[in-house]
Amino acid sequence: MNKITFTLIALLLGTAAHAQDTLSVVGSWSGLPLHKNYEAPFWTTGLPDAVGGDLEVALTTHDQMGISGGDVFRMMSQGVFDVGMTAADYAVSDSAALEGLDVPLVASDANEAKVALDAARPMMNDIFETVFDAHVIGTAPYPAQIVFCNAPITGLADLTGLKIRASGRMTANVLEGLGAEAVTMAFGEVPGALQRGVIDCAVTGAGSGYNSGWWEVSTHLLPLALGGWDPVVAAIRLDRWNAMDIETQDTLTTSFVEQIEAPAWAEAQANMSAEIACLTGGDECPLGETRDMTLVEATLADEELVKDLLITTILPEWSERAGGDWGQRWNDTVGAATGVTFVAN
Repeated sequence: MNKITFTLIALLLGTAAHAQDTLSVVGSWSGLPLHKNYEAPFWTTGLPDAVGGDLEVALTTHDQMGISGGDVFRMMSQGVFDVGMTAADYAVSDSAALEGLDVPLVASDANEAKVALDAARPMMNDIFETVFDAHVIGTAPYPAQIVFCNAPITGLADLTGLKIRASGRMTANVLEGLGAEAVTMAFGEVPGALQRGVIDCAVTGAGSGYNSGWWEVSTHLLPLALGGWDPVVAAIRLDRWNAMDIETQDTLTTSFVEQIEAPAWAEAQANMSAEIACLTGGDECPLGETRDMTLVEATLADEELVKDLLITTILPEWSERAGGDWGQRWNDTVGAATGVTFVAN
């Protein structure tokens, strides 16, 4: 950790030390719409107003602290701050079971993705309690994680042999199963790597790619959610949660659902369509000027190819890696909700 990181941590802890009713919160990427439109308003005004001014919040984000998204829940569990919000995929090195919360293409749209994640909620609660000593407050979606390519492609089959930046471990496994070479790379390094030909394609959300200028270094867009929906989980340390009275706990949970979870999920599908239009020359773009990437239409055959790969290879391998009864629990919950089940190892 660098000097800026230590300074921000000291500010968070220093604020909390002066008032026991202050929550120190670390949010997700500061520059993305989820934080700007939902997280920041909720934590800075929405929650304090909901509890009648009896609770203060010291808010920052992991990128402003200079730490990786994968450090958020780990540092929260160590007592560095009270609440963490980041993509579950960032924390899979701490628990392979977390990979099962966001499986590529078990959901074809945002509504189905929310159904799948709700079905996984008991698994999620257990993982966060046992691994991070934390209580899950709620979830919110990043956009569907789709494919940007600086190479001419006409469909999923053309990804074979290409070097592709994956958005998570299970996505990497899917890409490799399709014959591509999955590459691990930080989000901020992607534009330069695409421009120099270090990688051919990369997976991220449409809005994230637009805001970060990926359209300047890529030509083709395949709107197939090979990276799933990359859900963000909000969690609070169990000791901090248990120190709250029941009324405050209820207000925190209810307000989070009303002000972040419900509206963010409700707008996710419409936002995705608008963001794809922004990248591919649509008539209107809520983000700014439209761009001229080539839209590569995903087909039903593409989706079925990935689902077959999931059932025969990816999910069984994940089940073995996660161990225990996680595979069967996934079948009984997410599998039952989505119709995608496999033979657990």
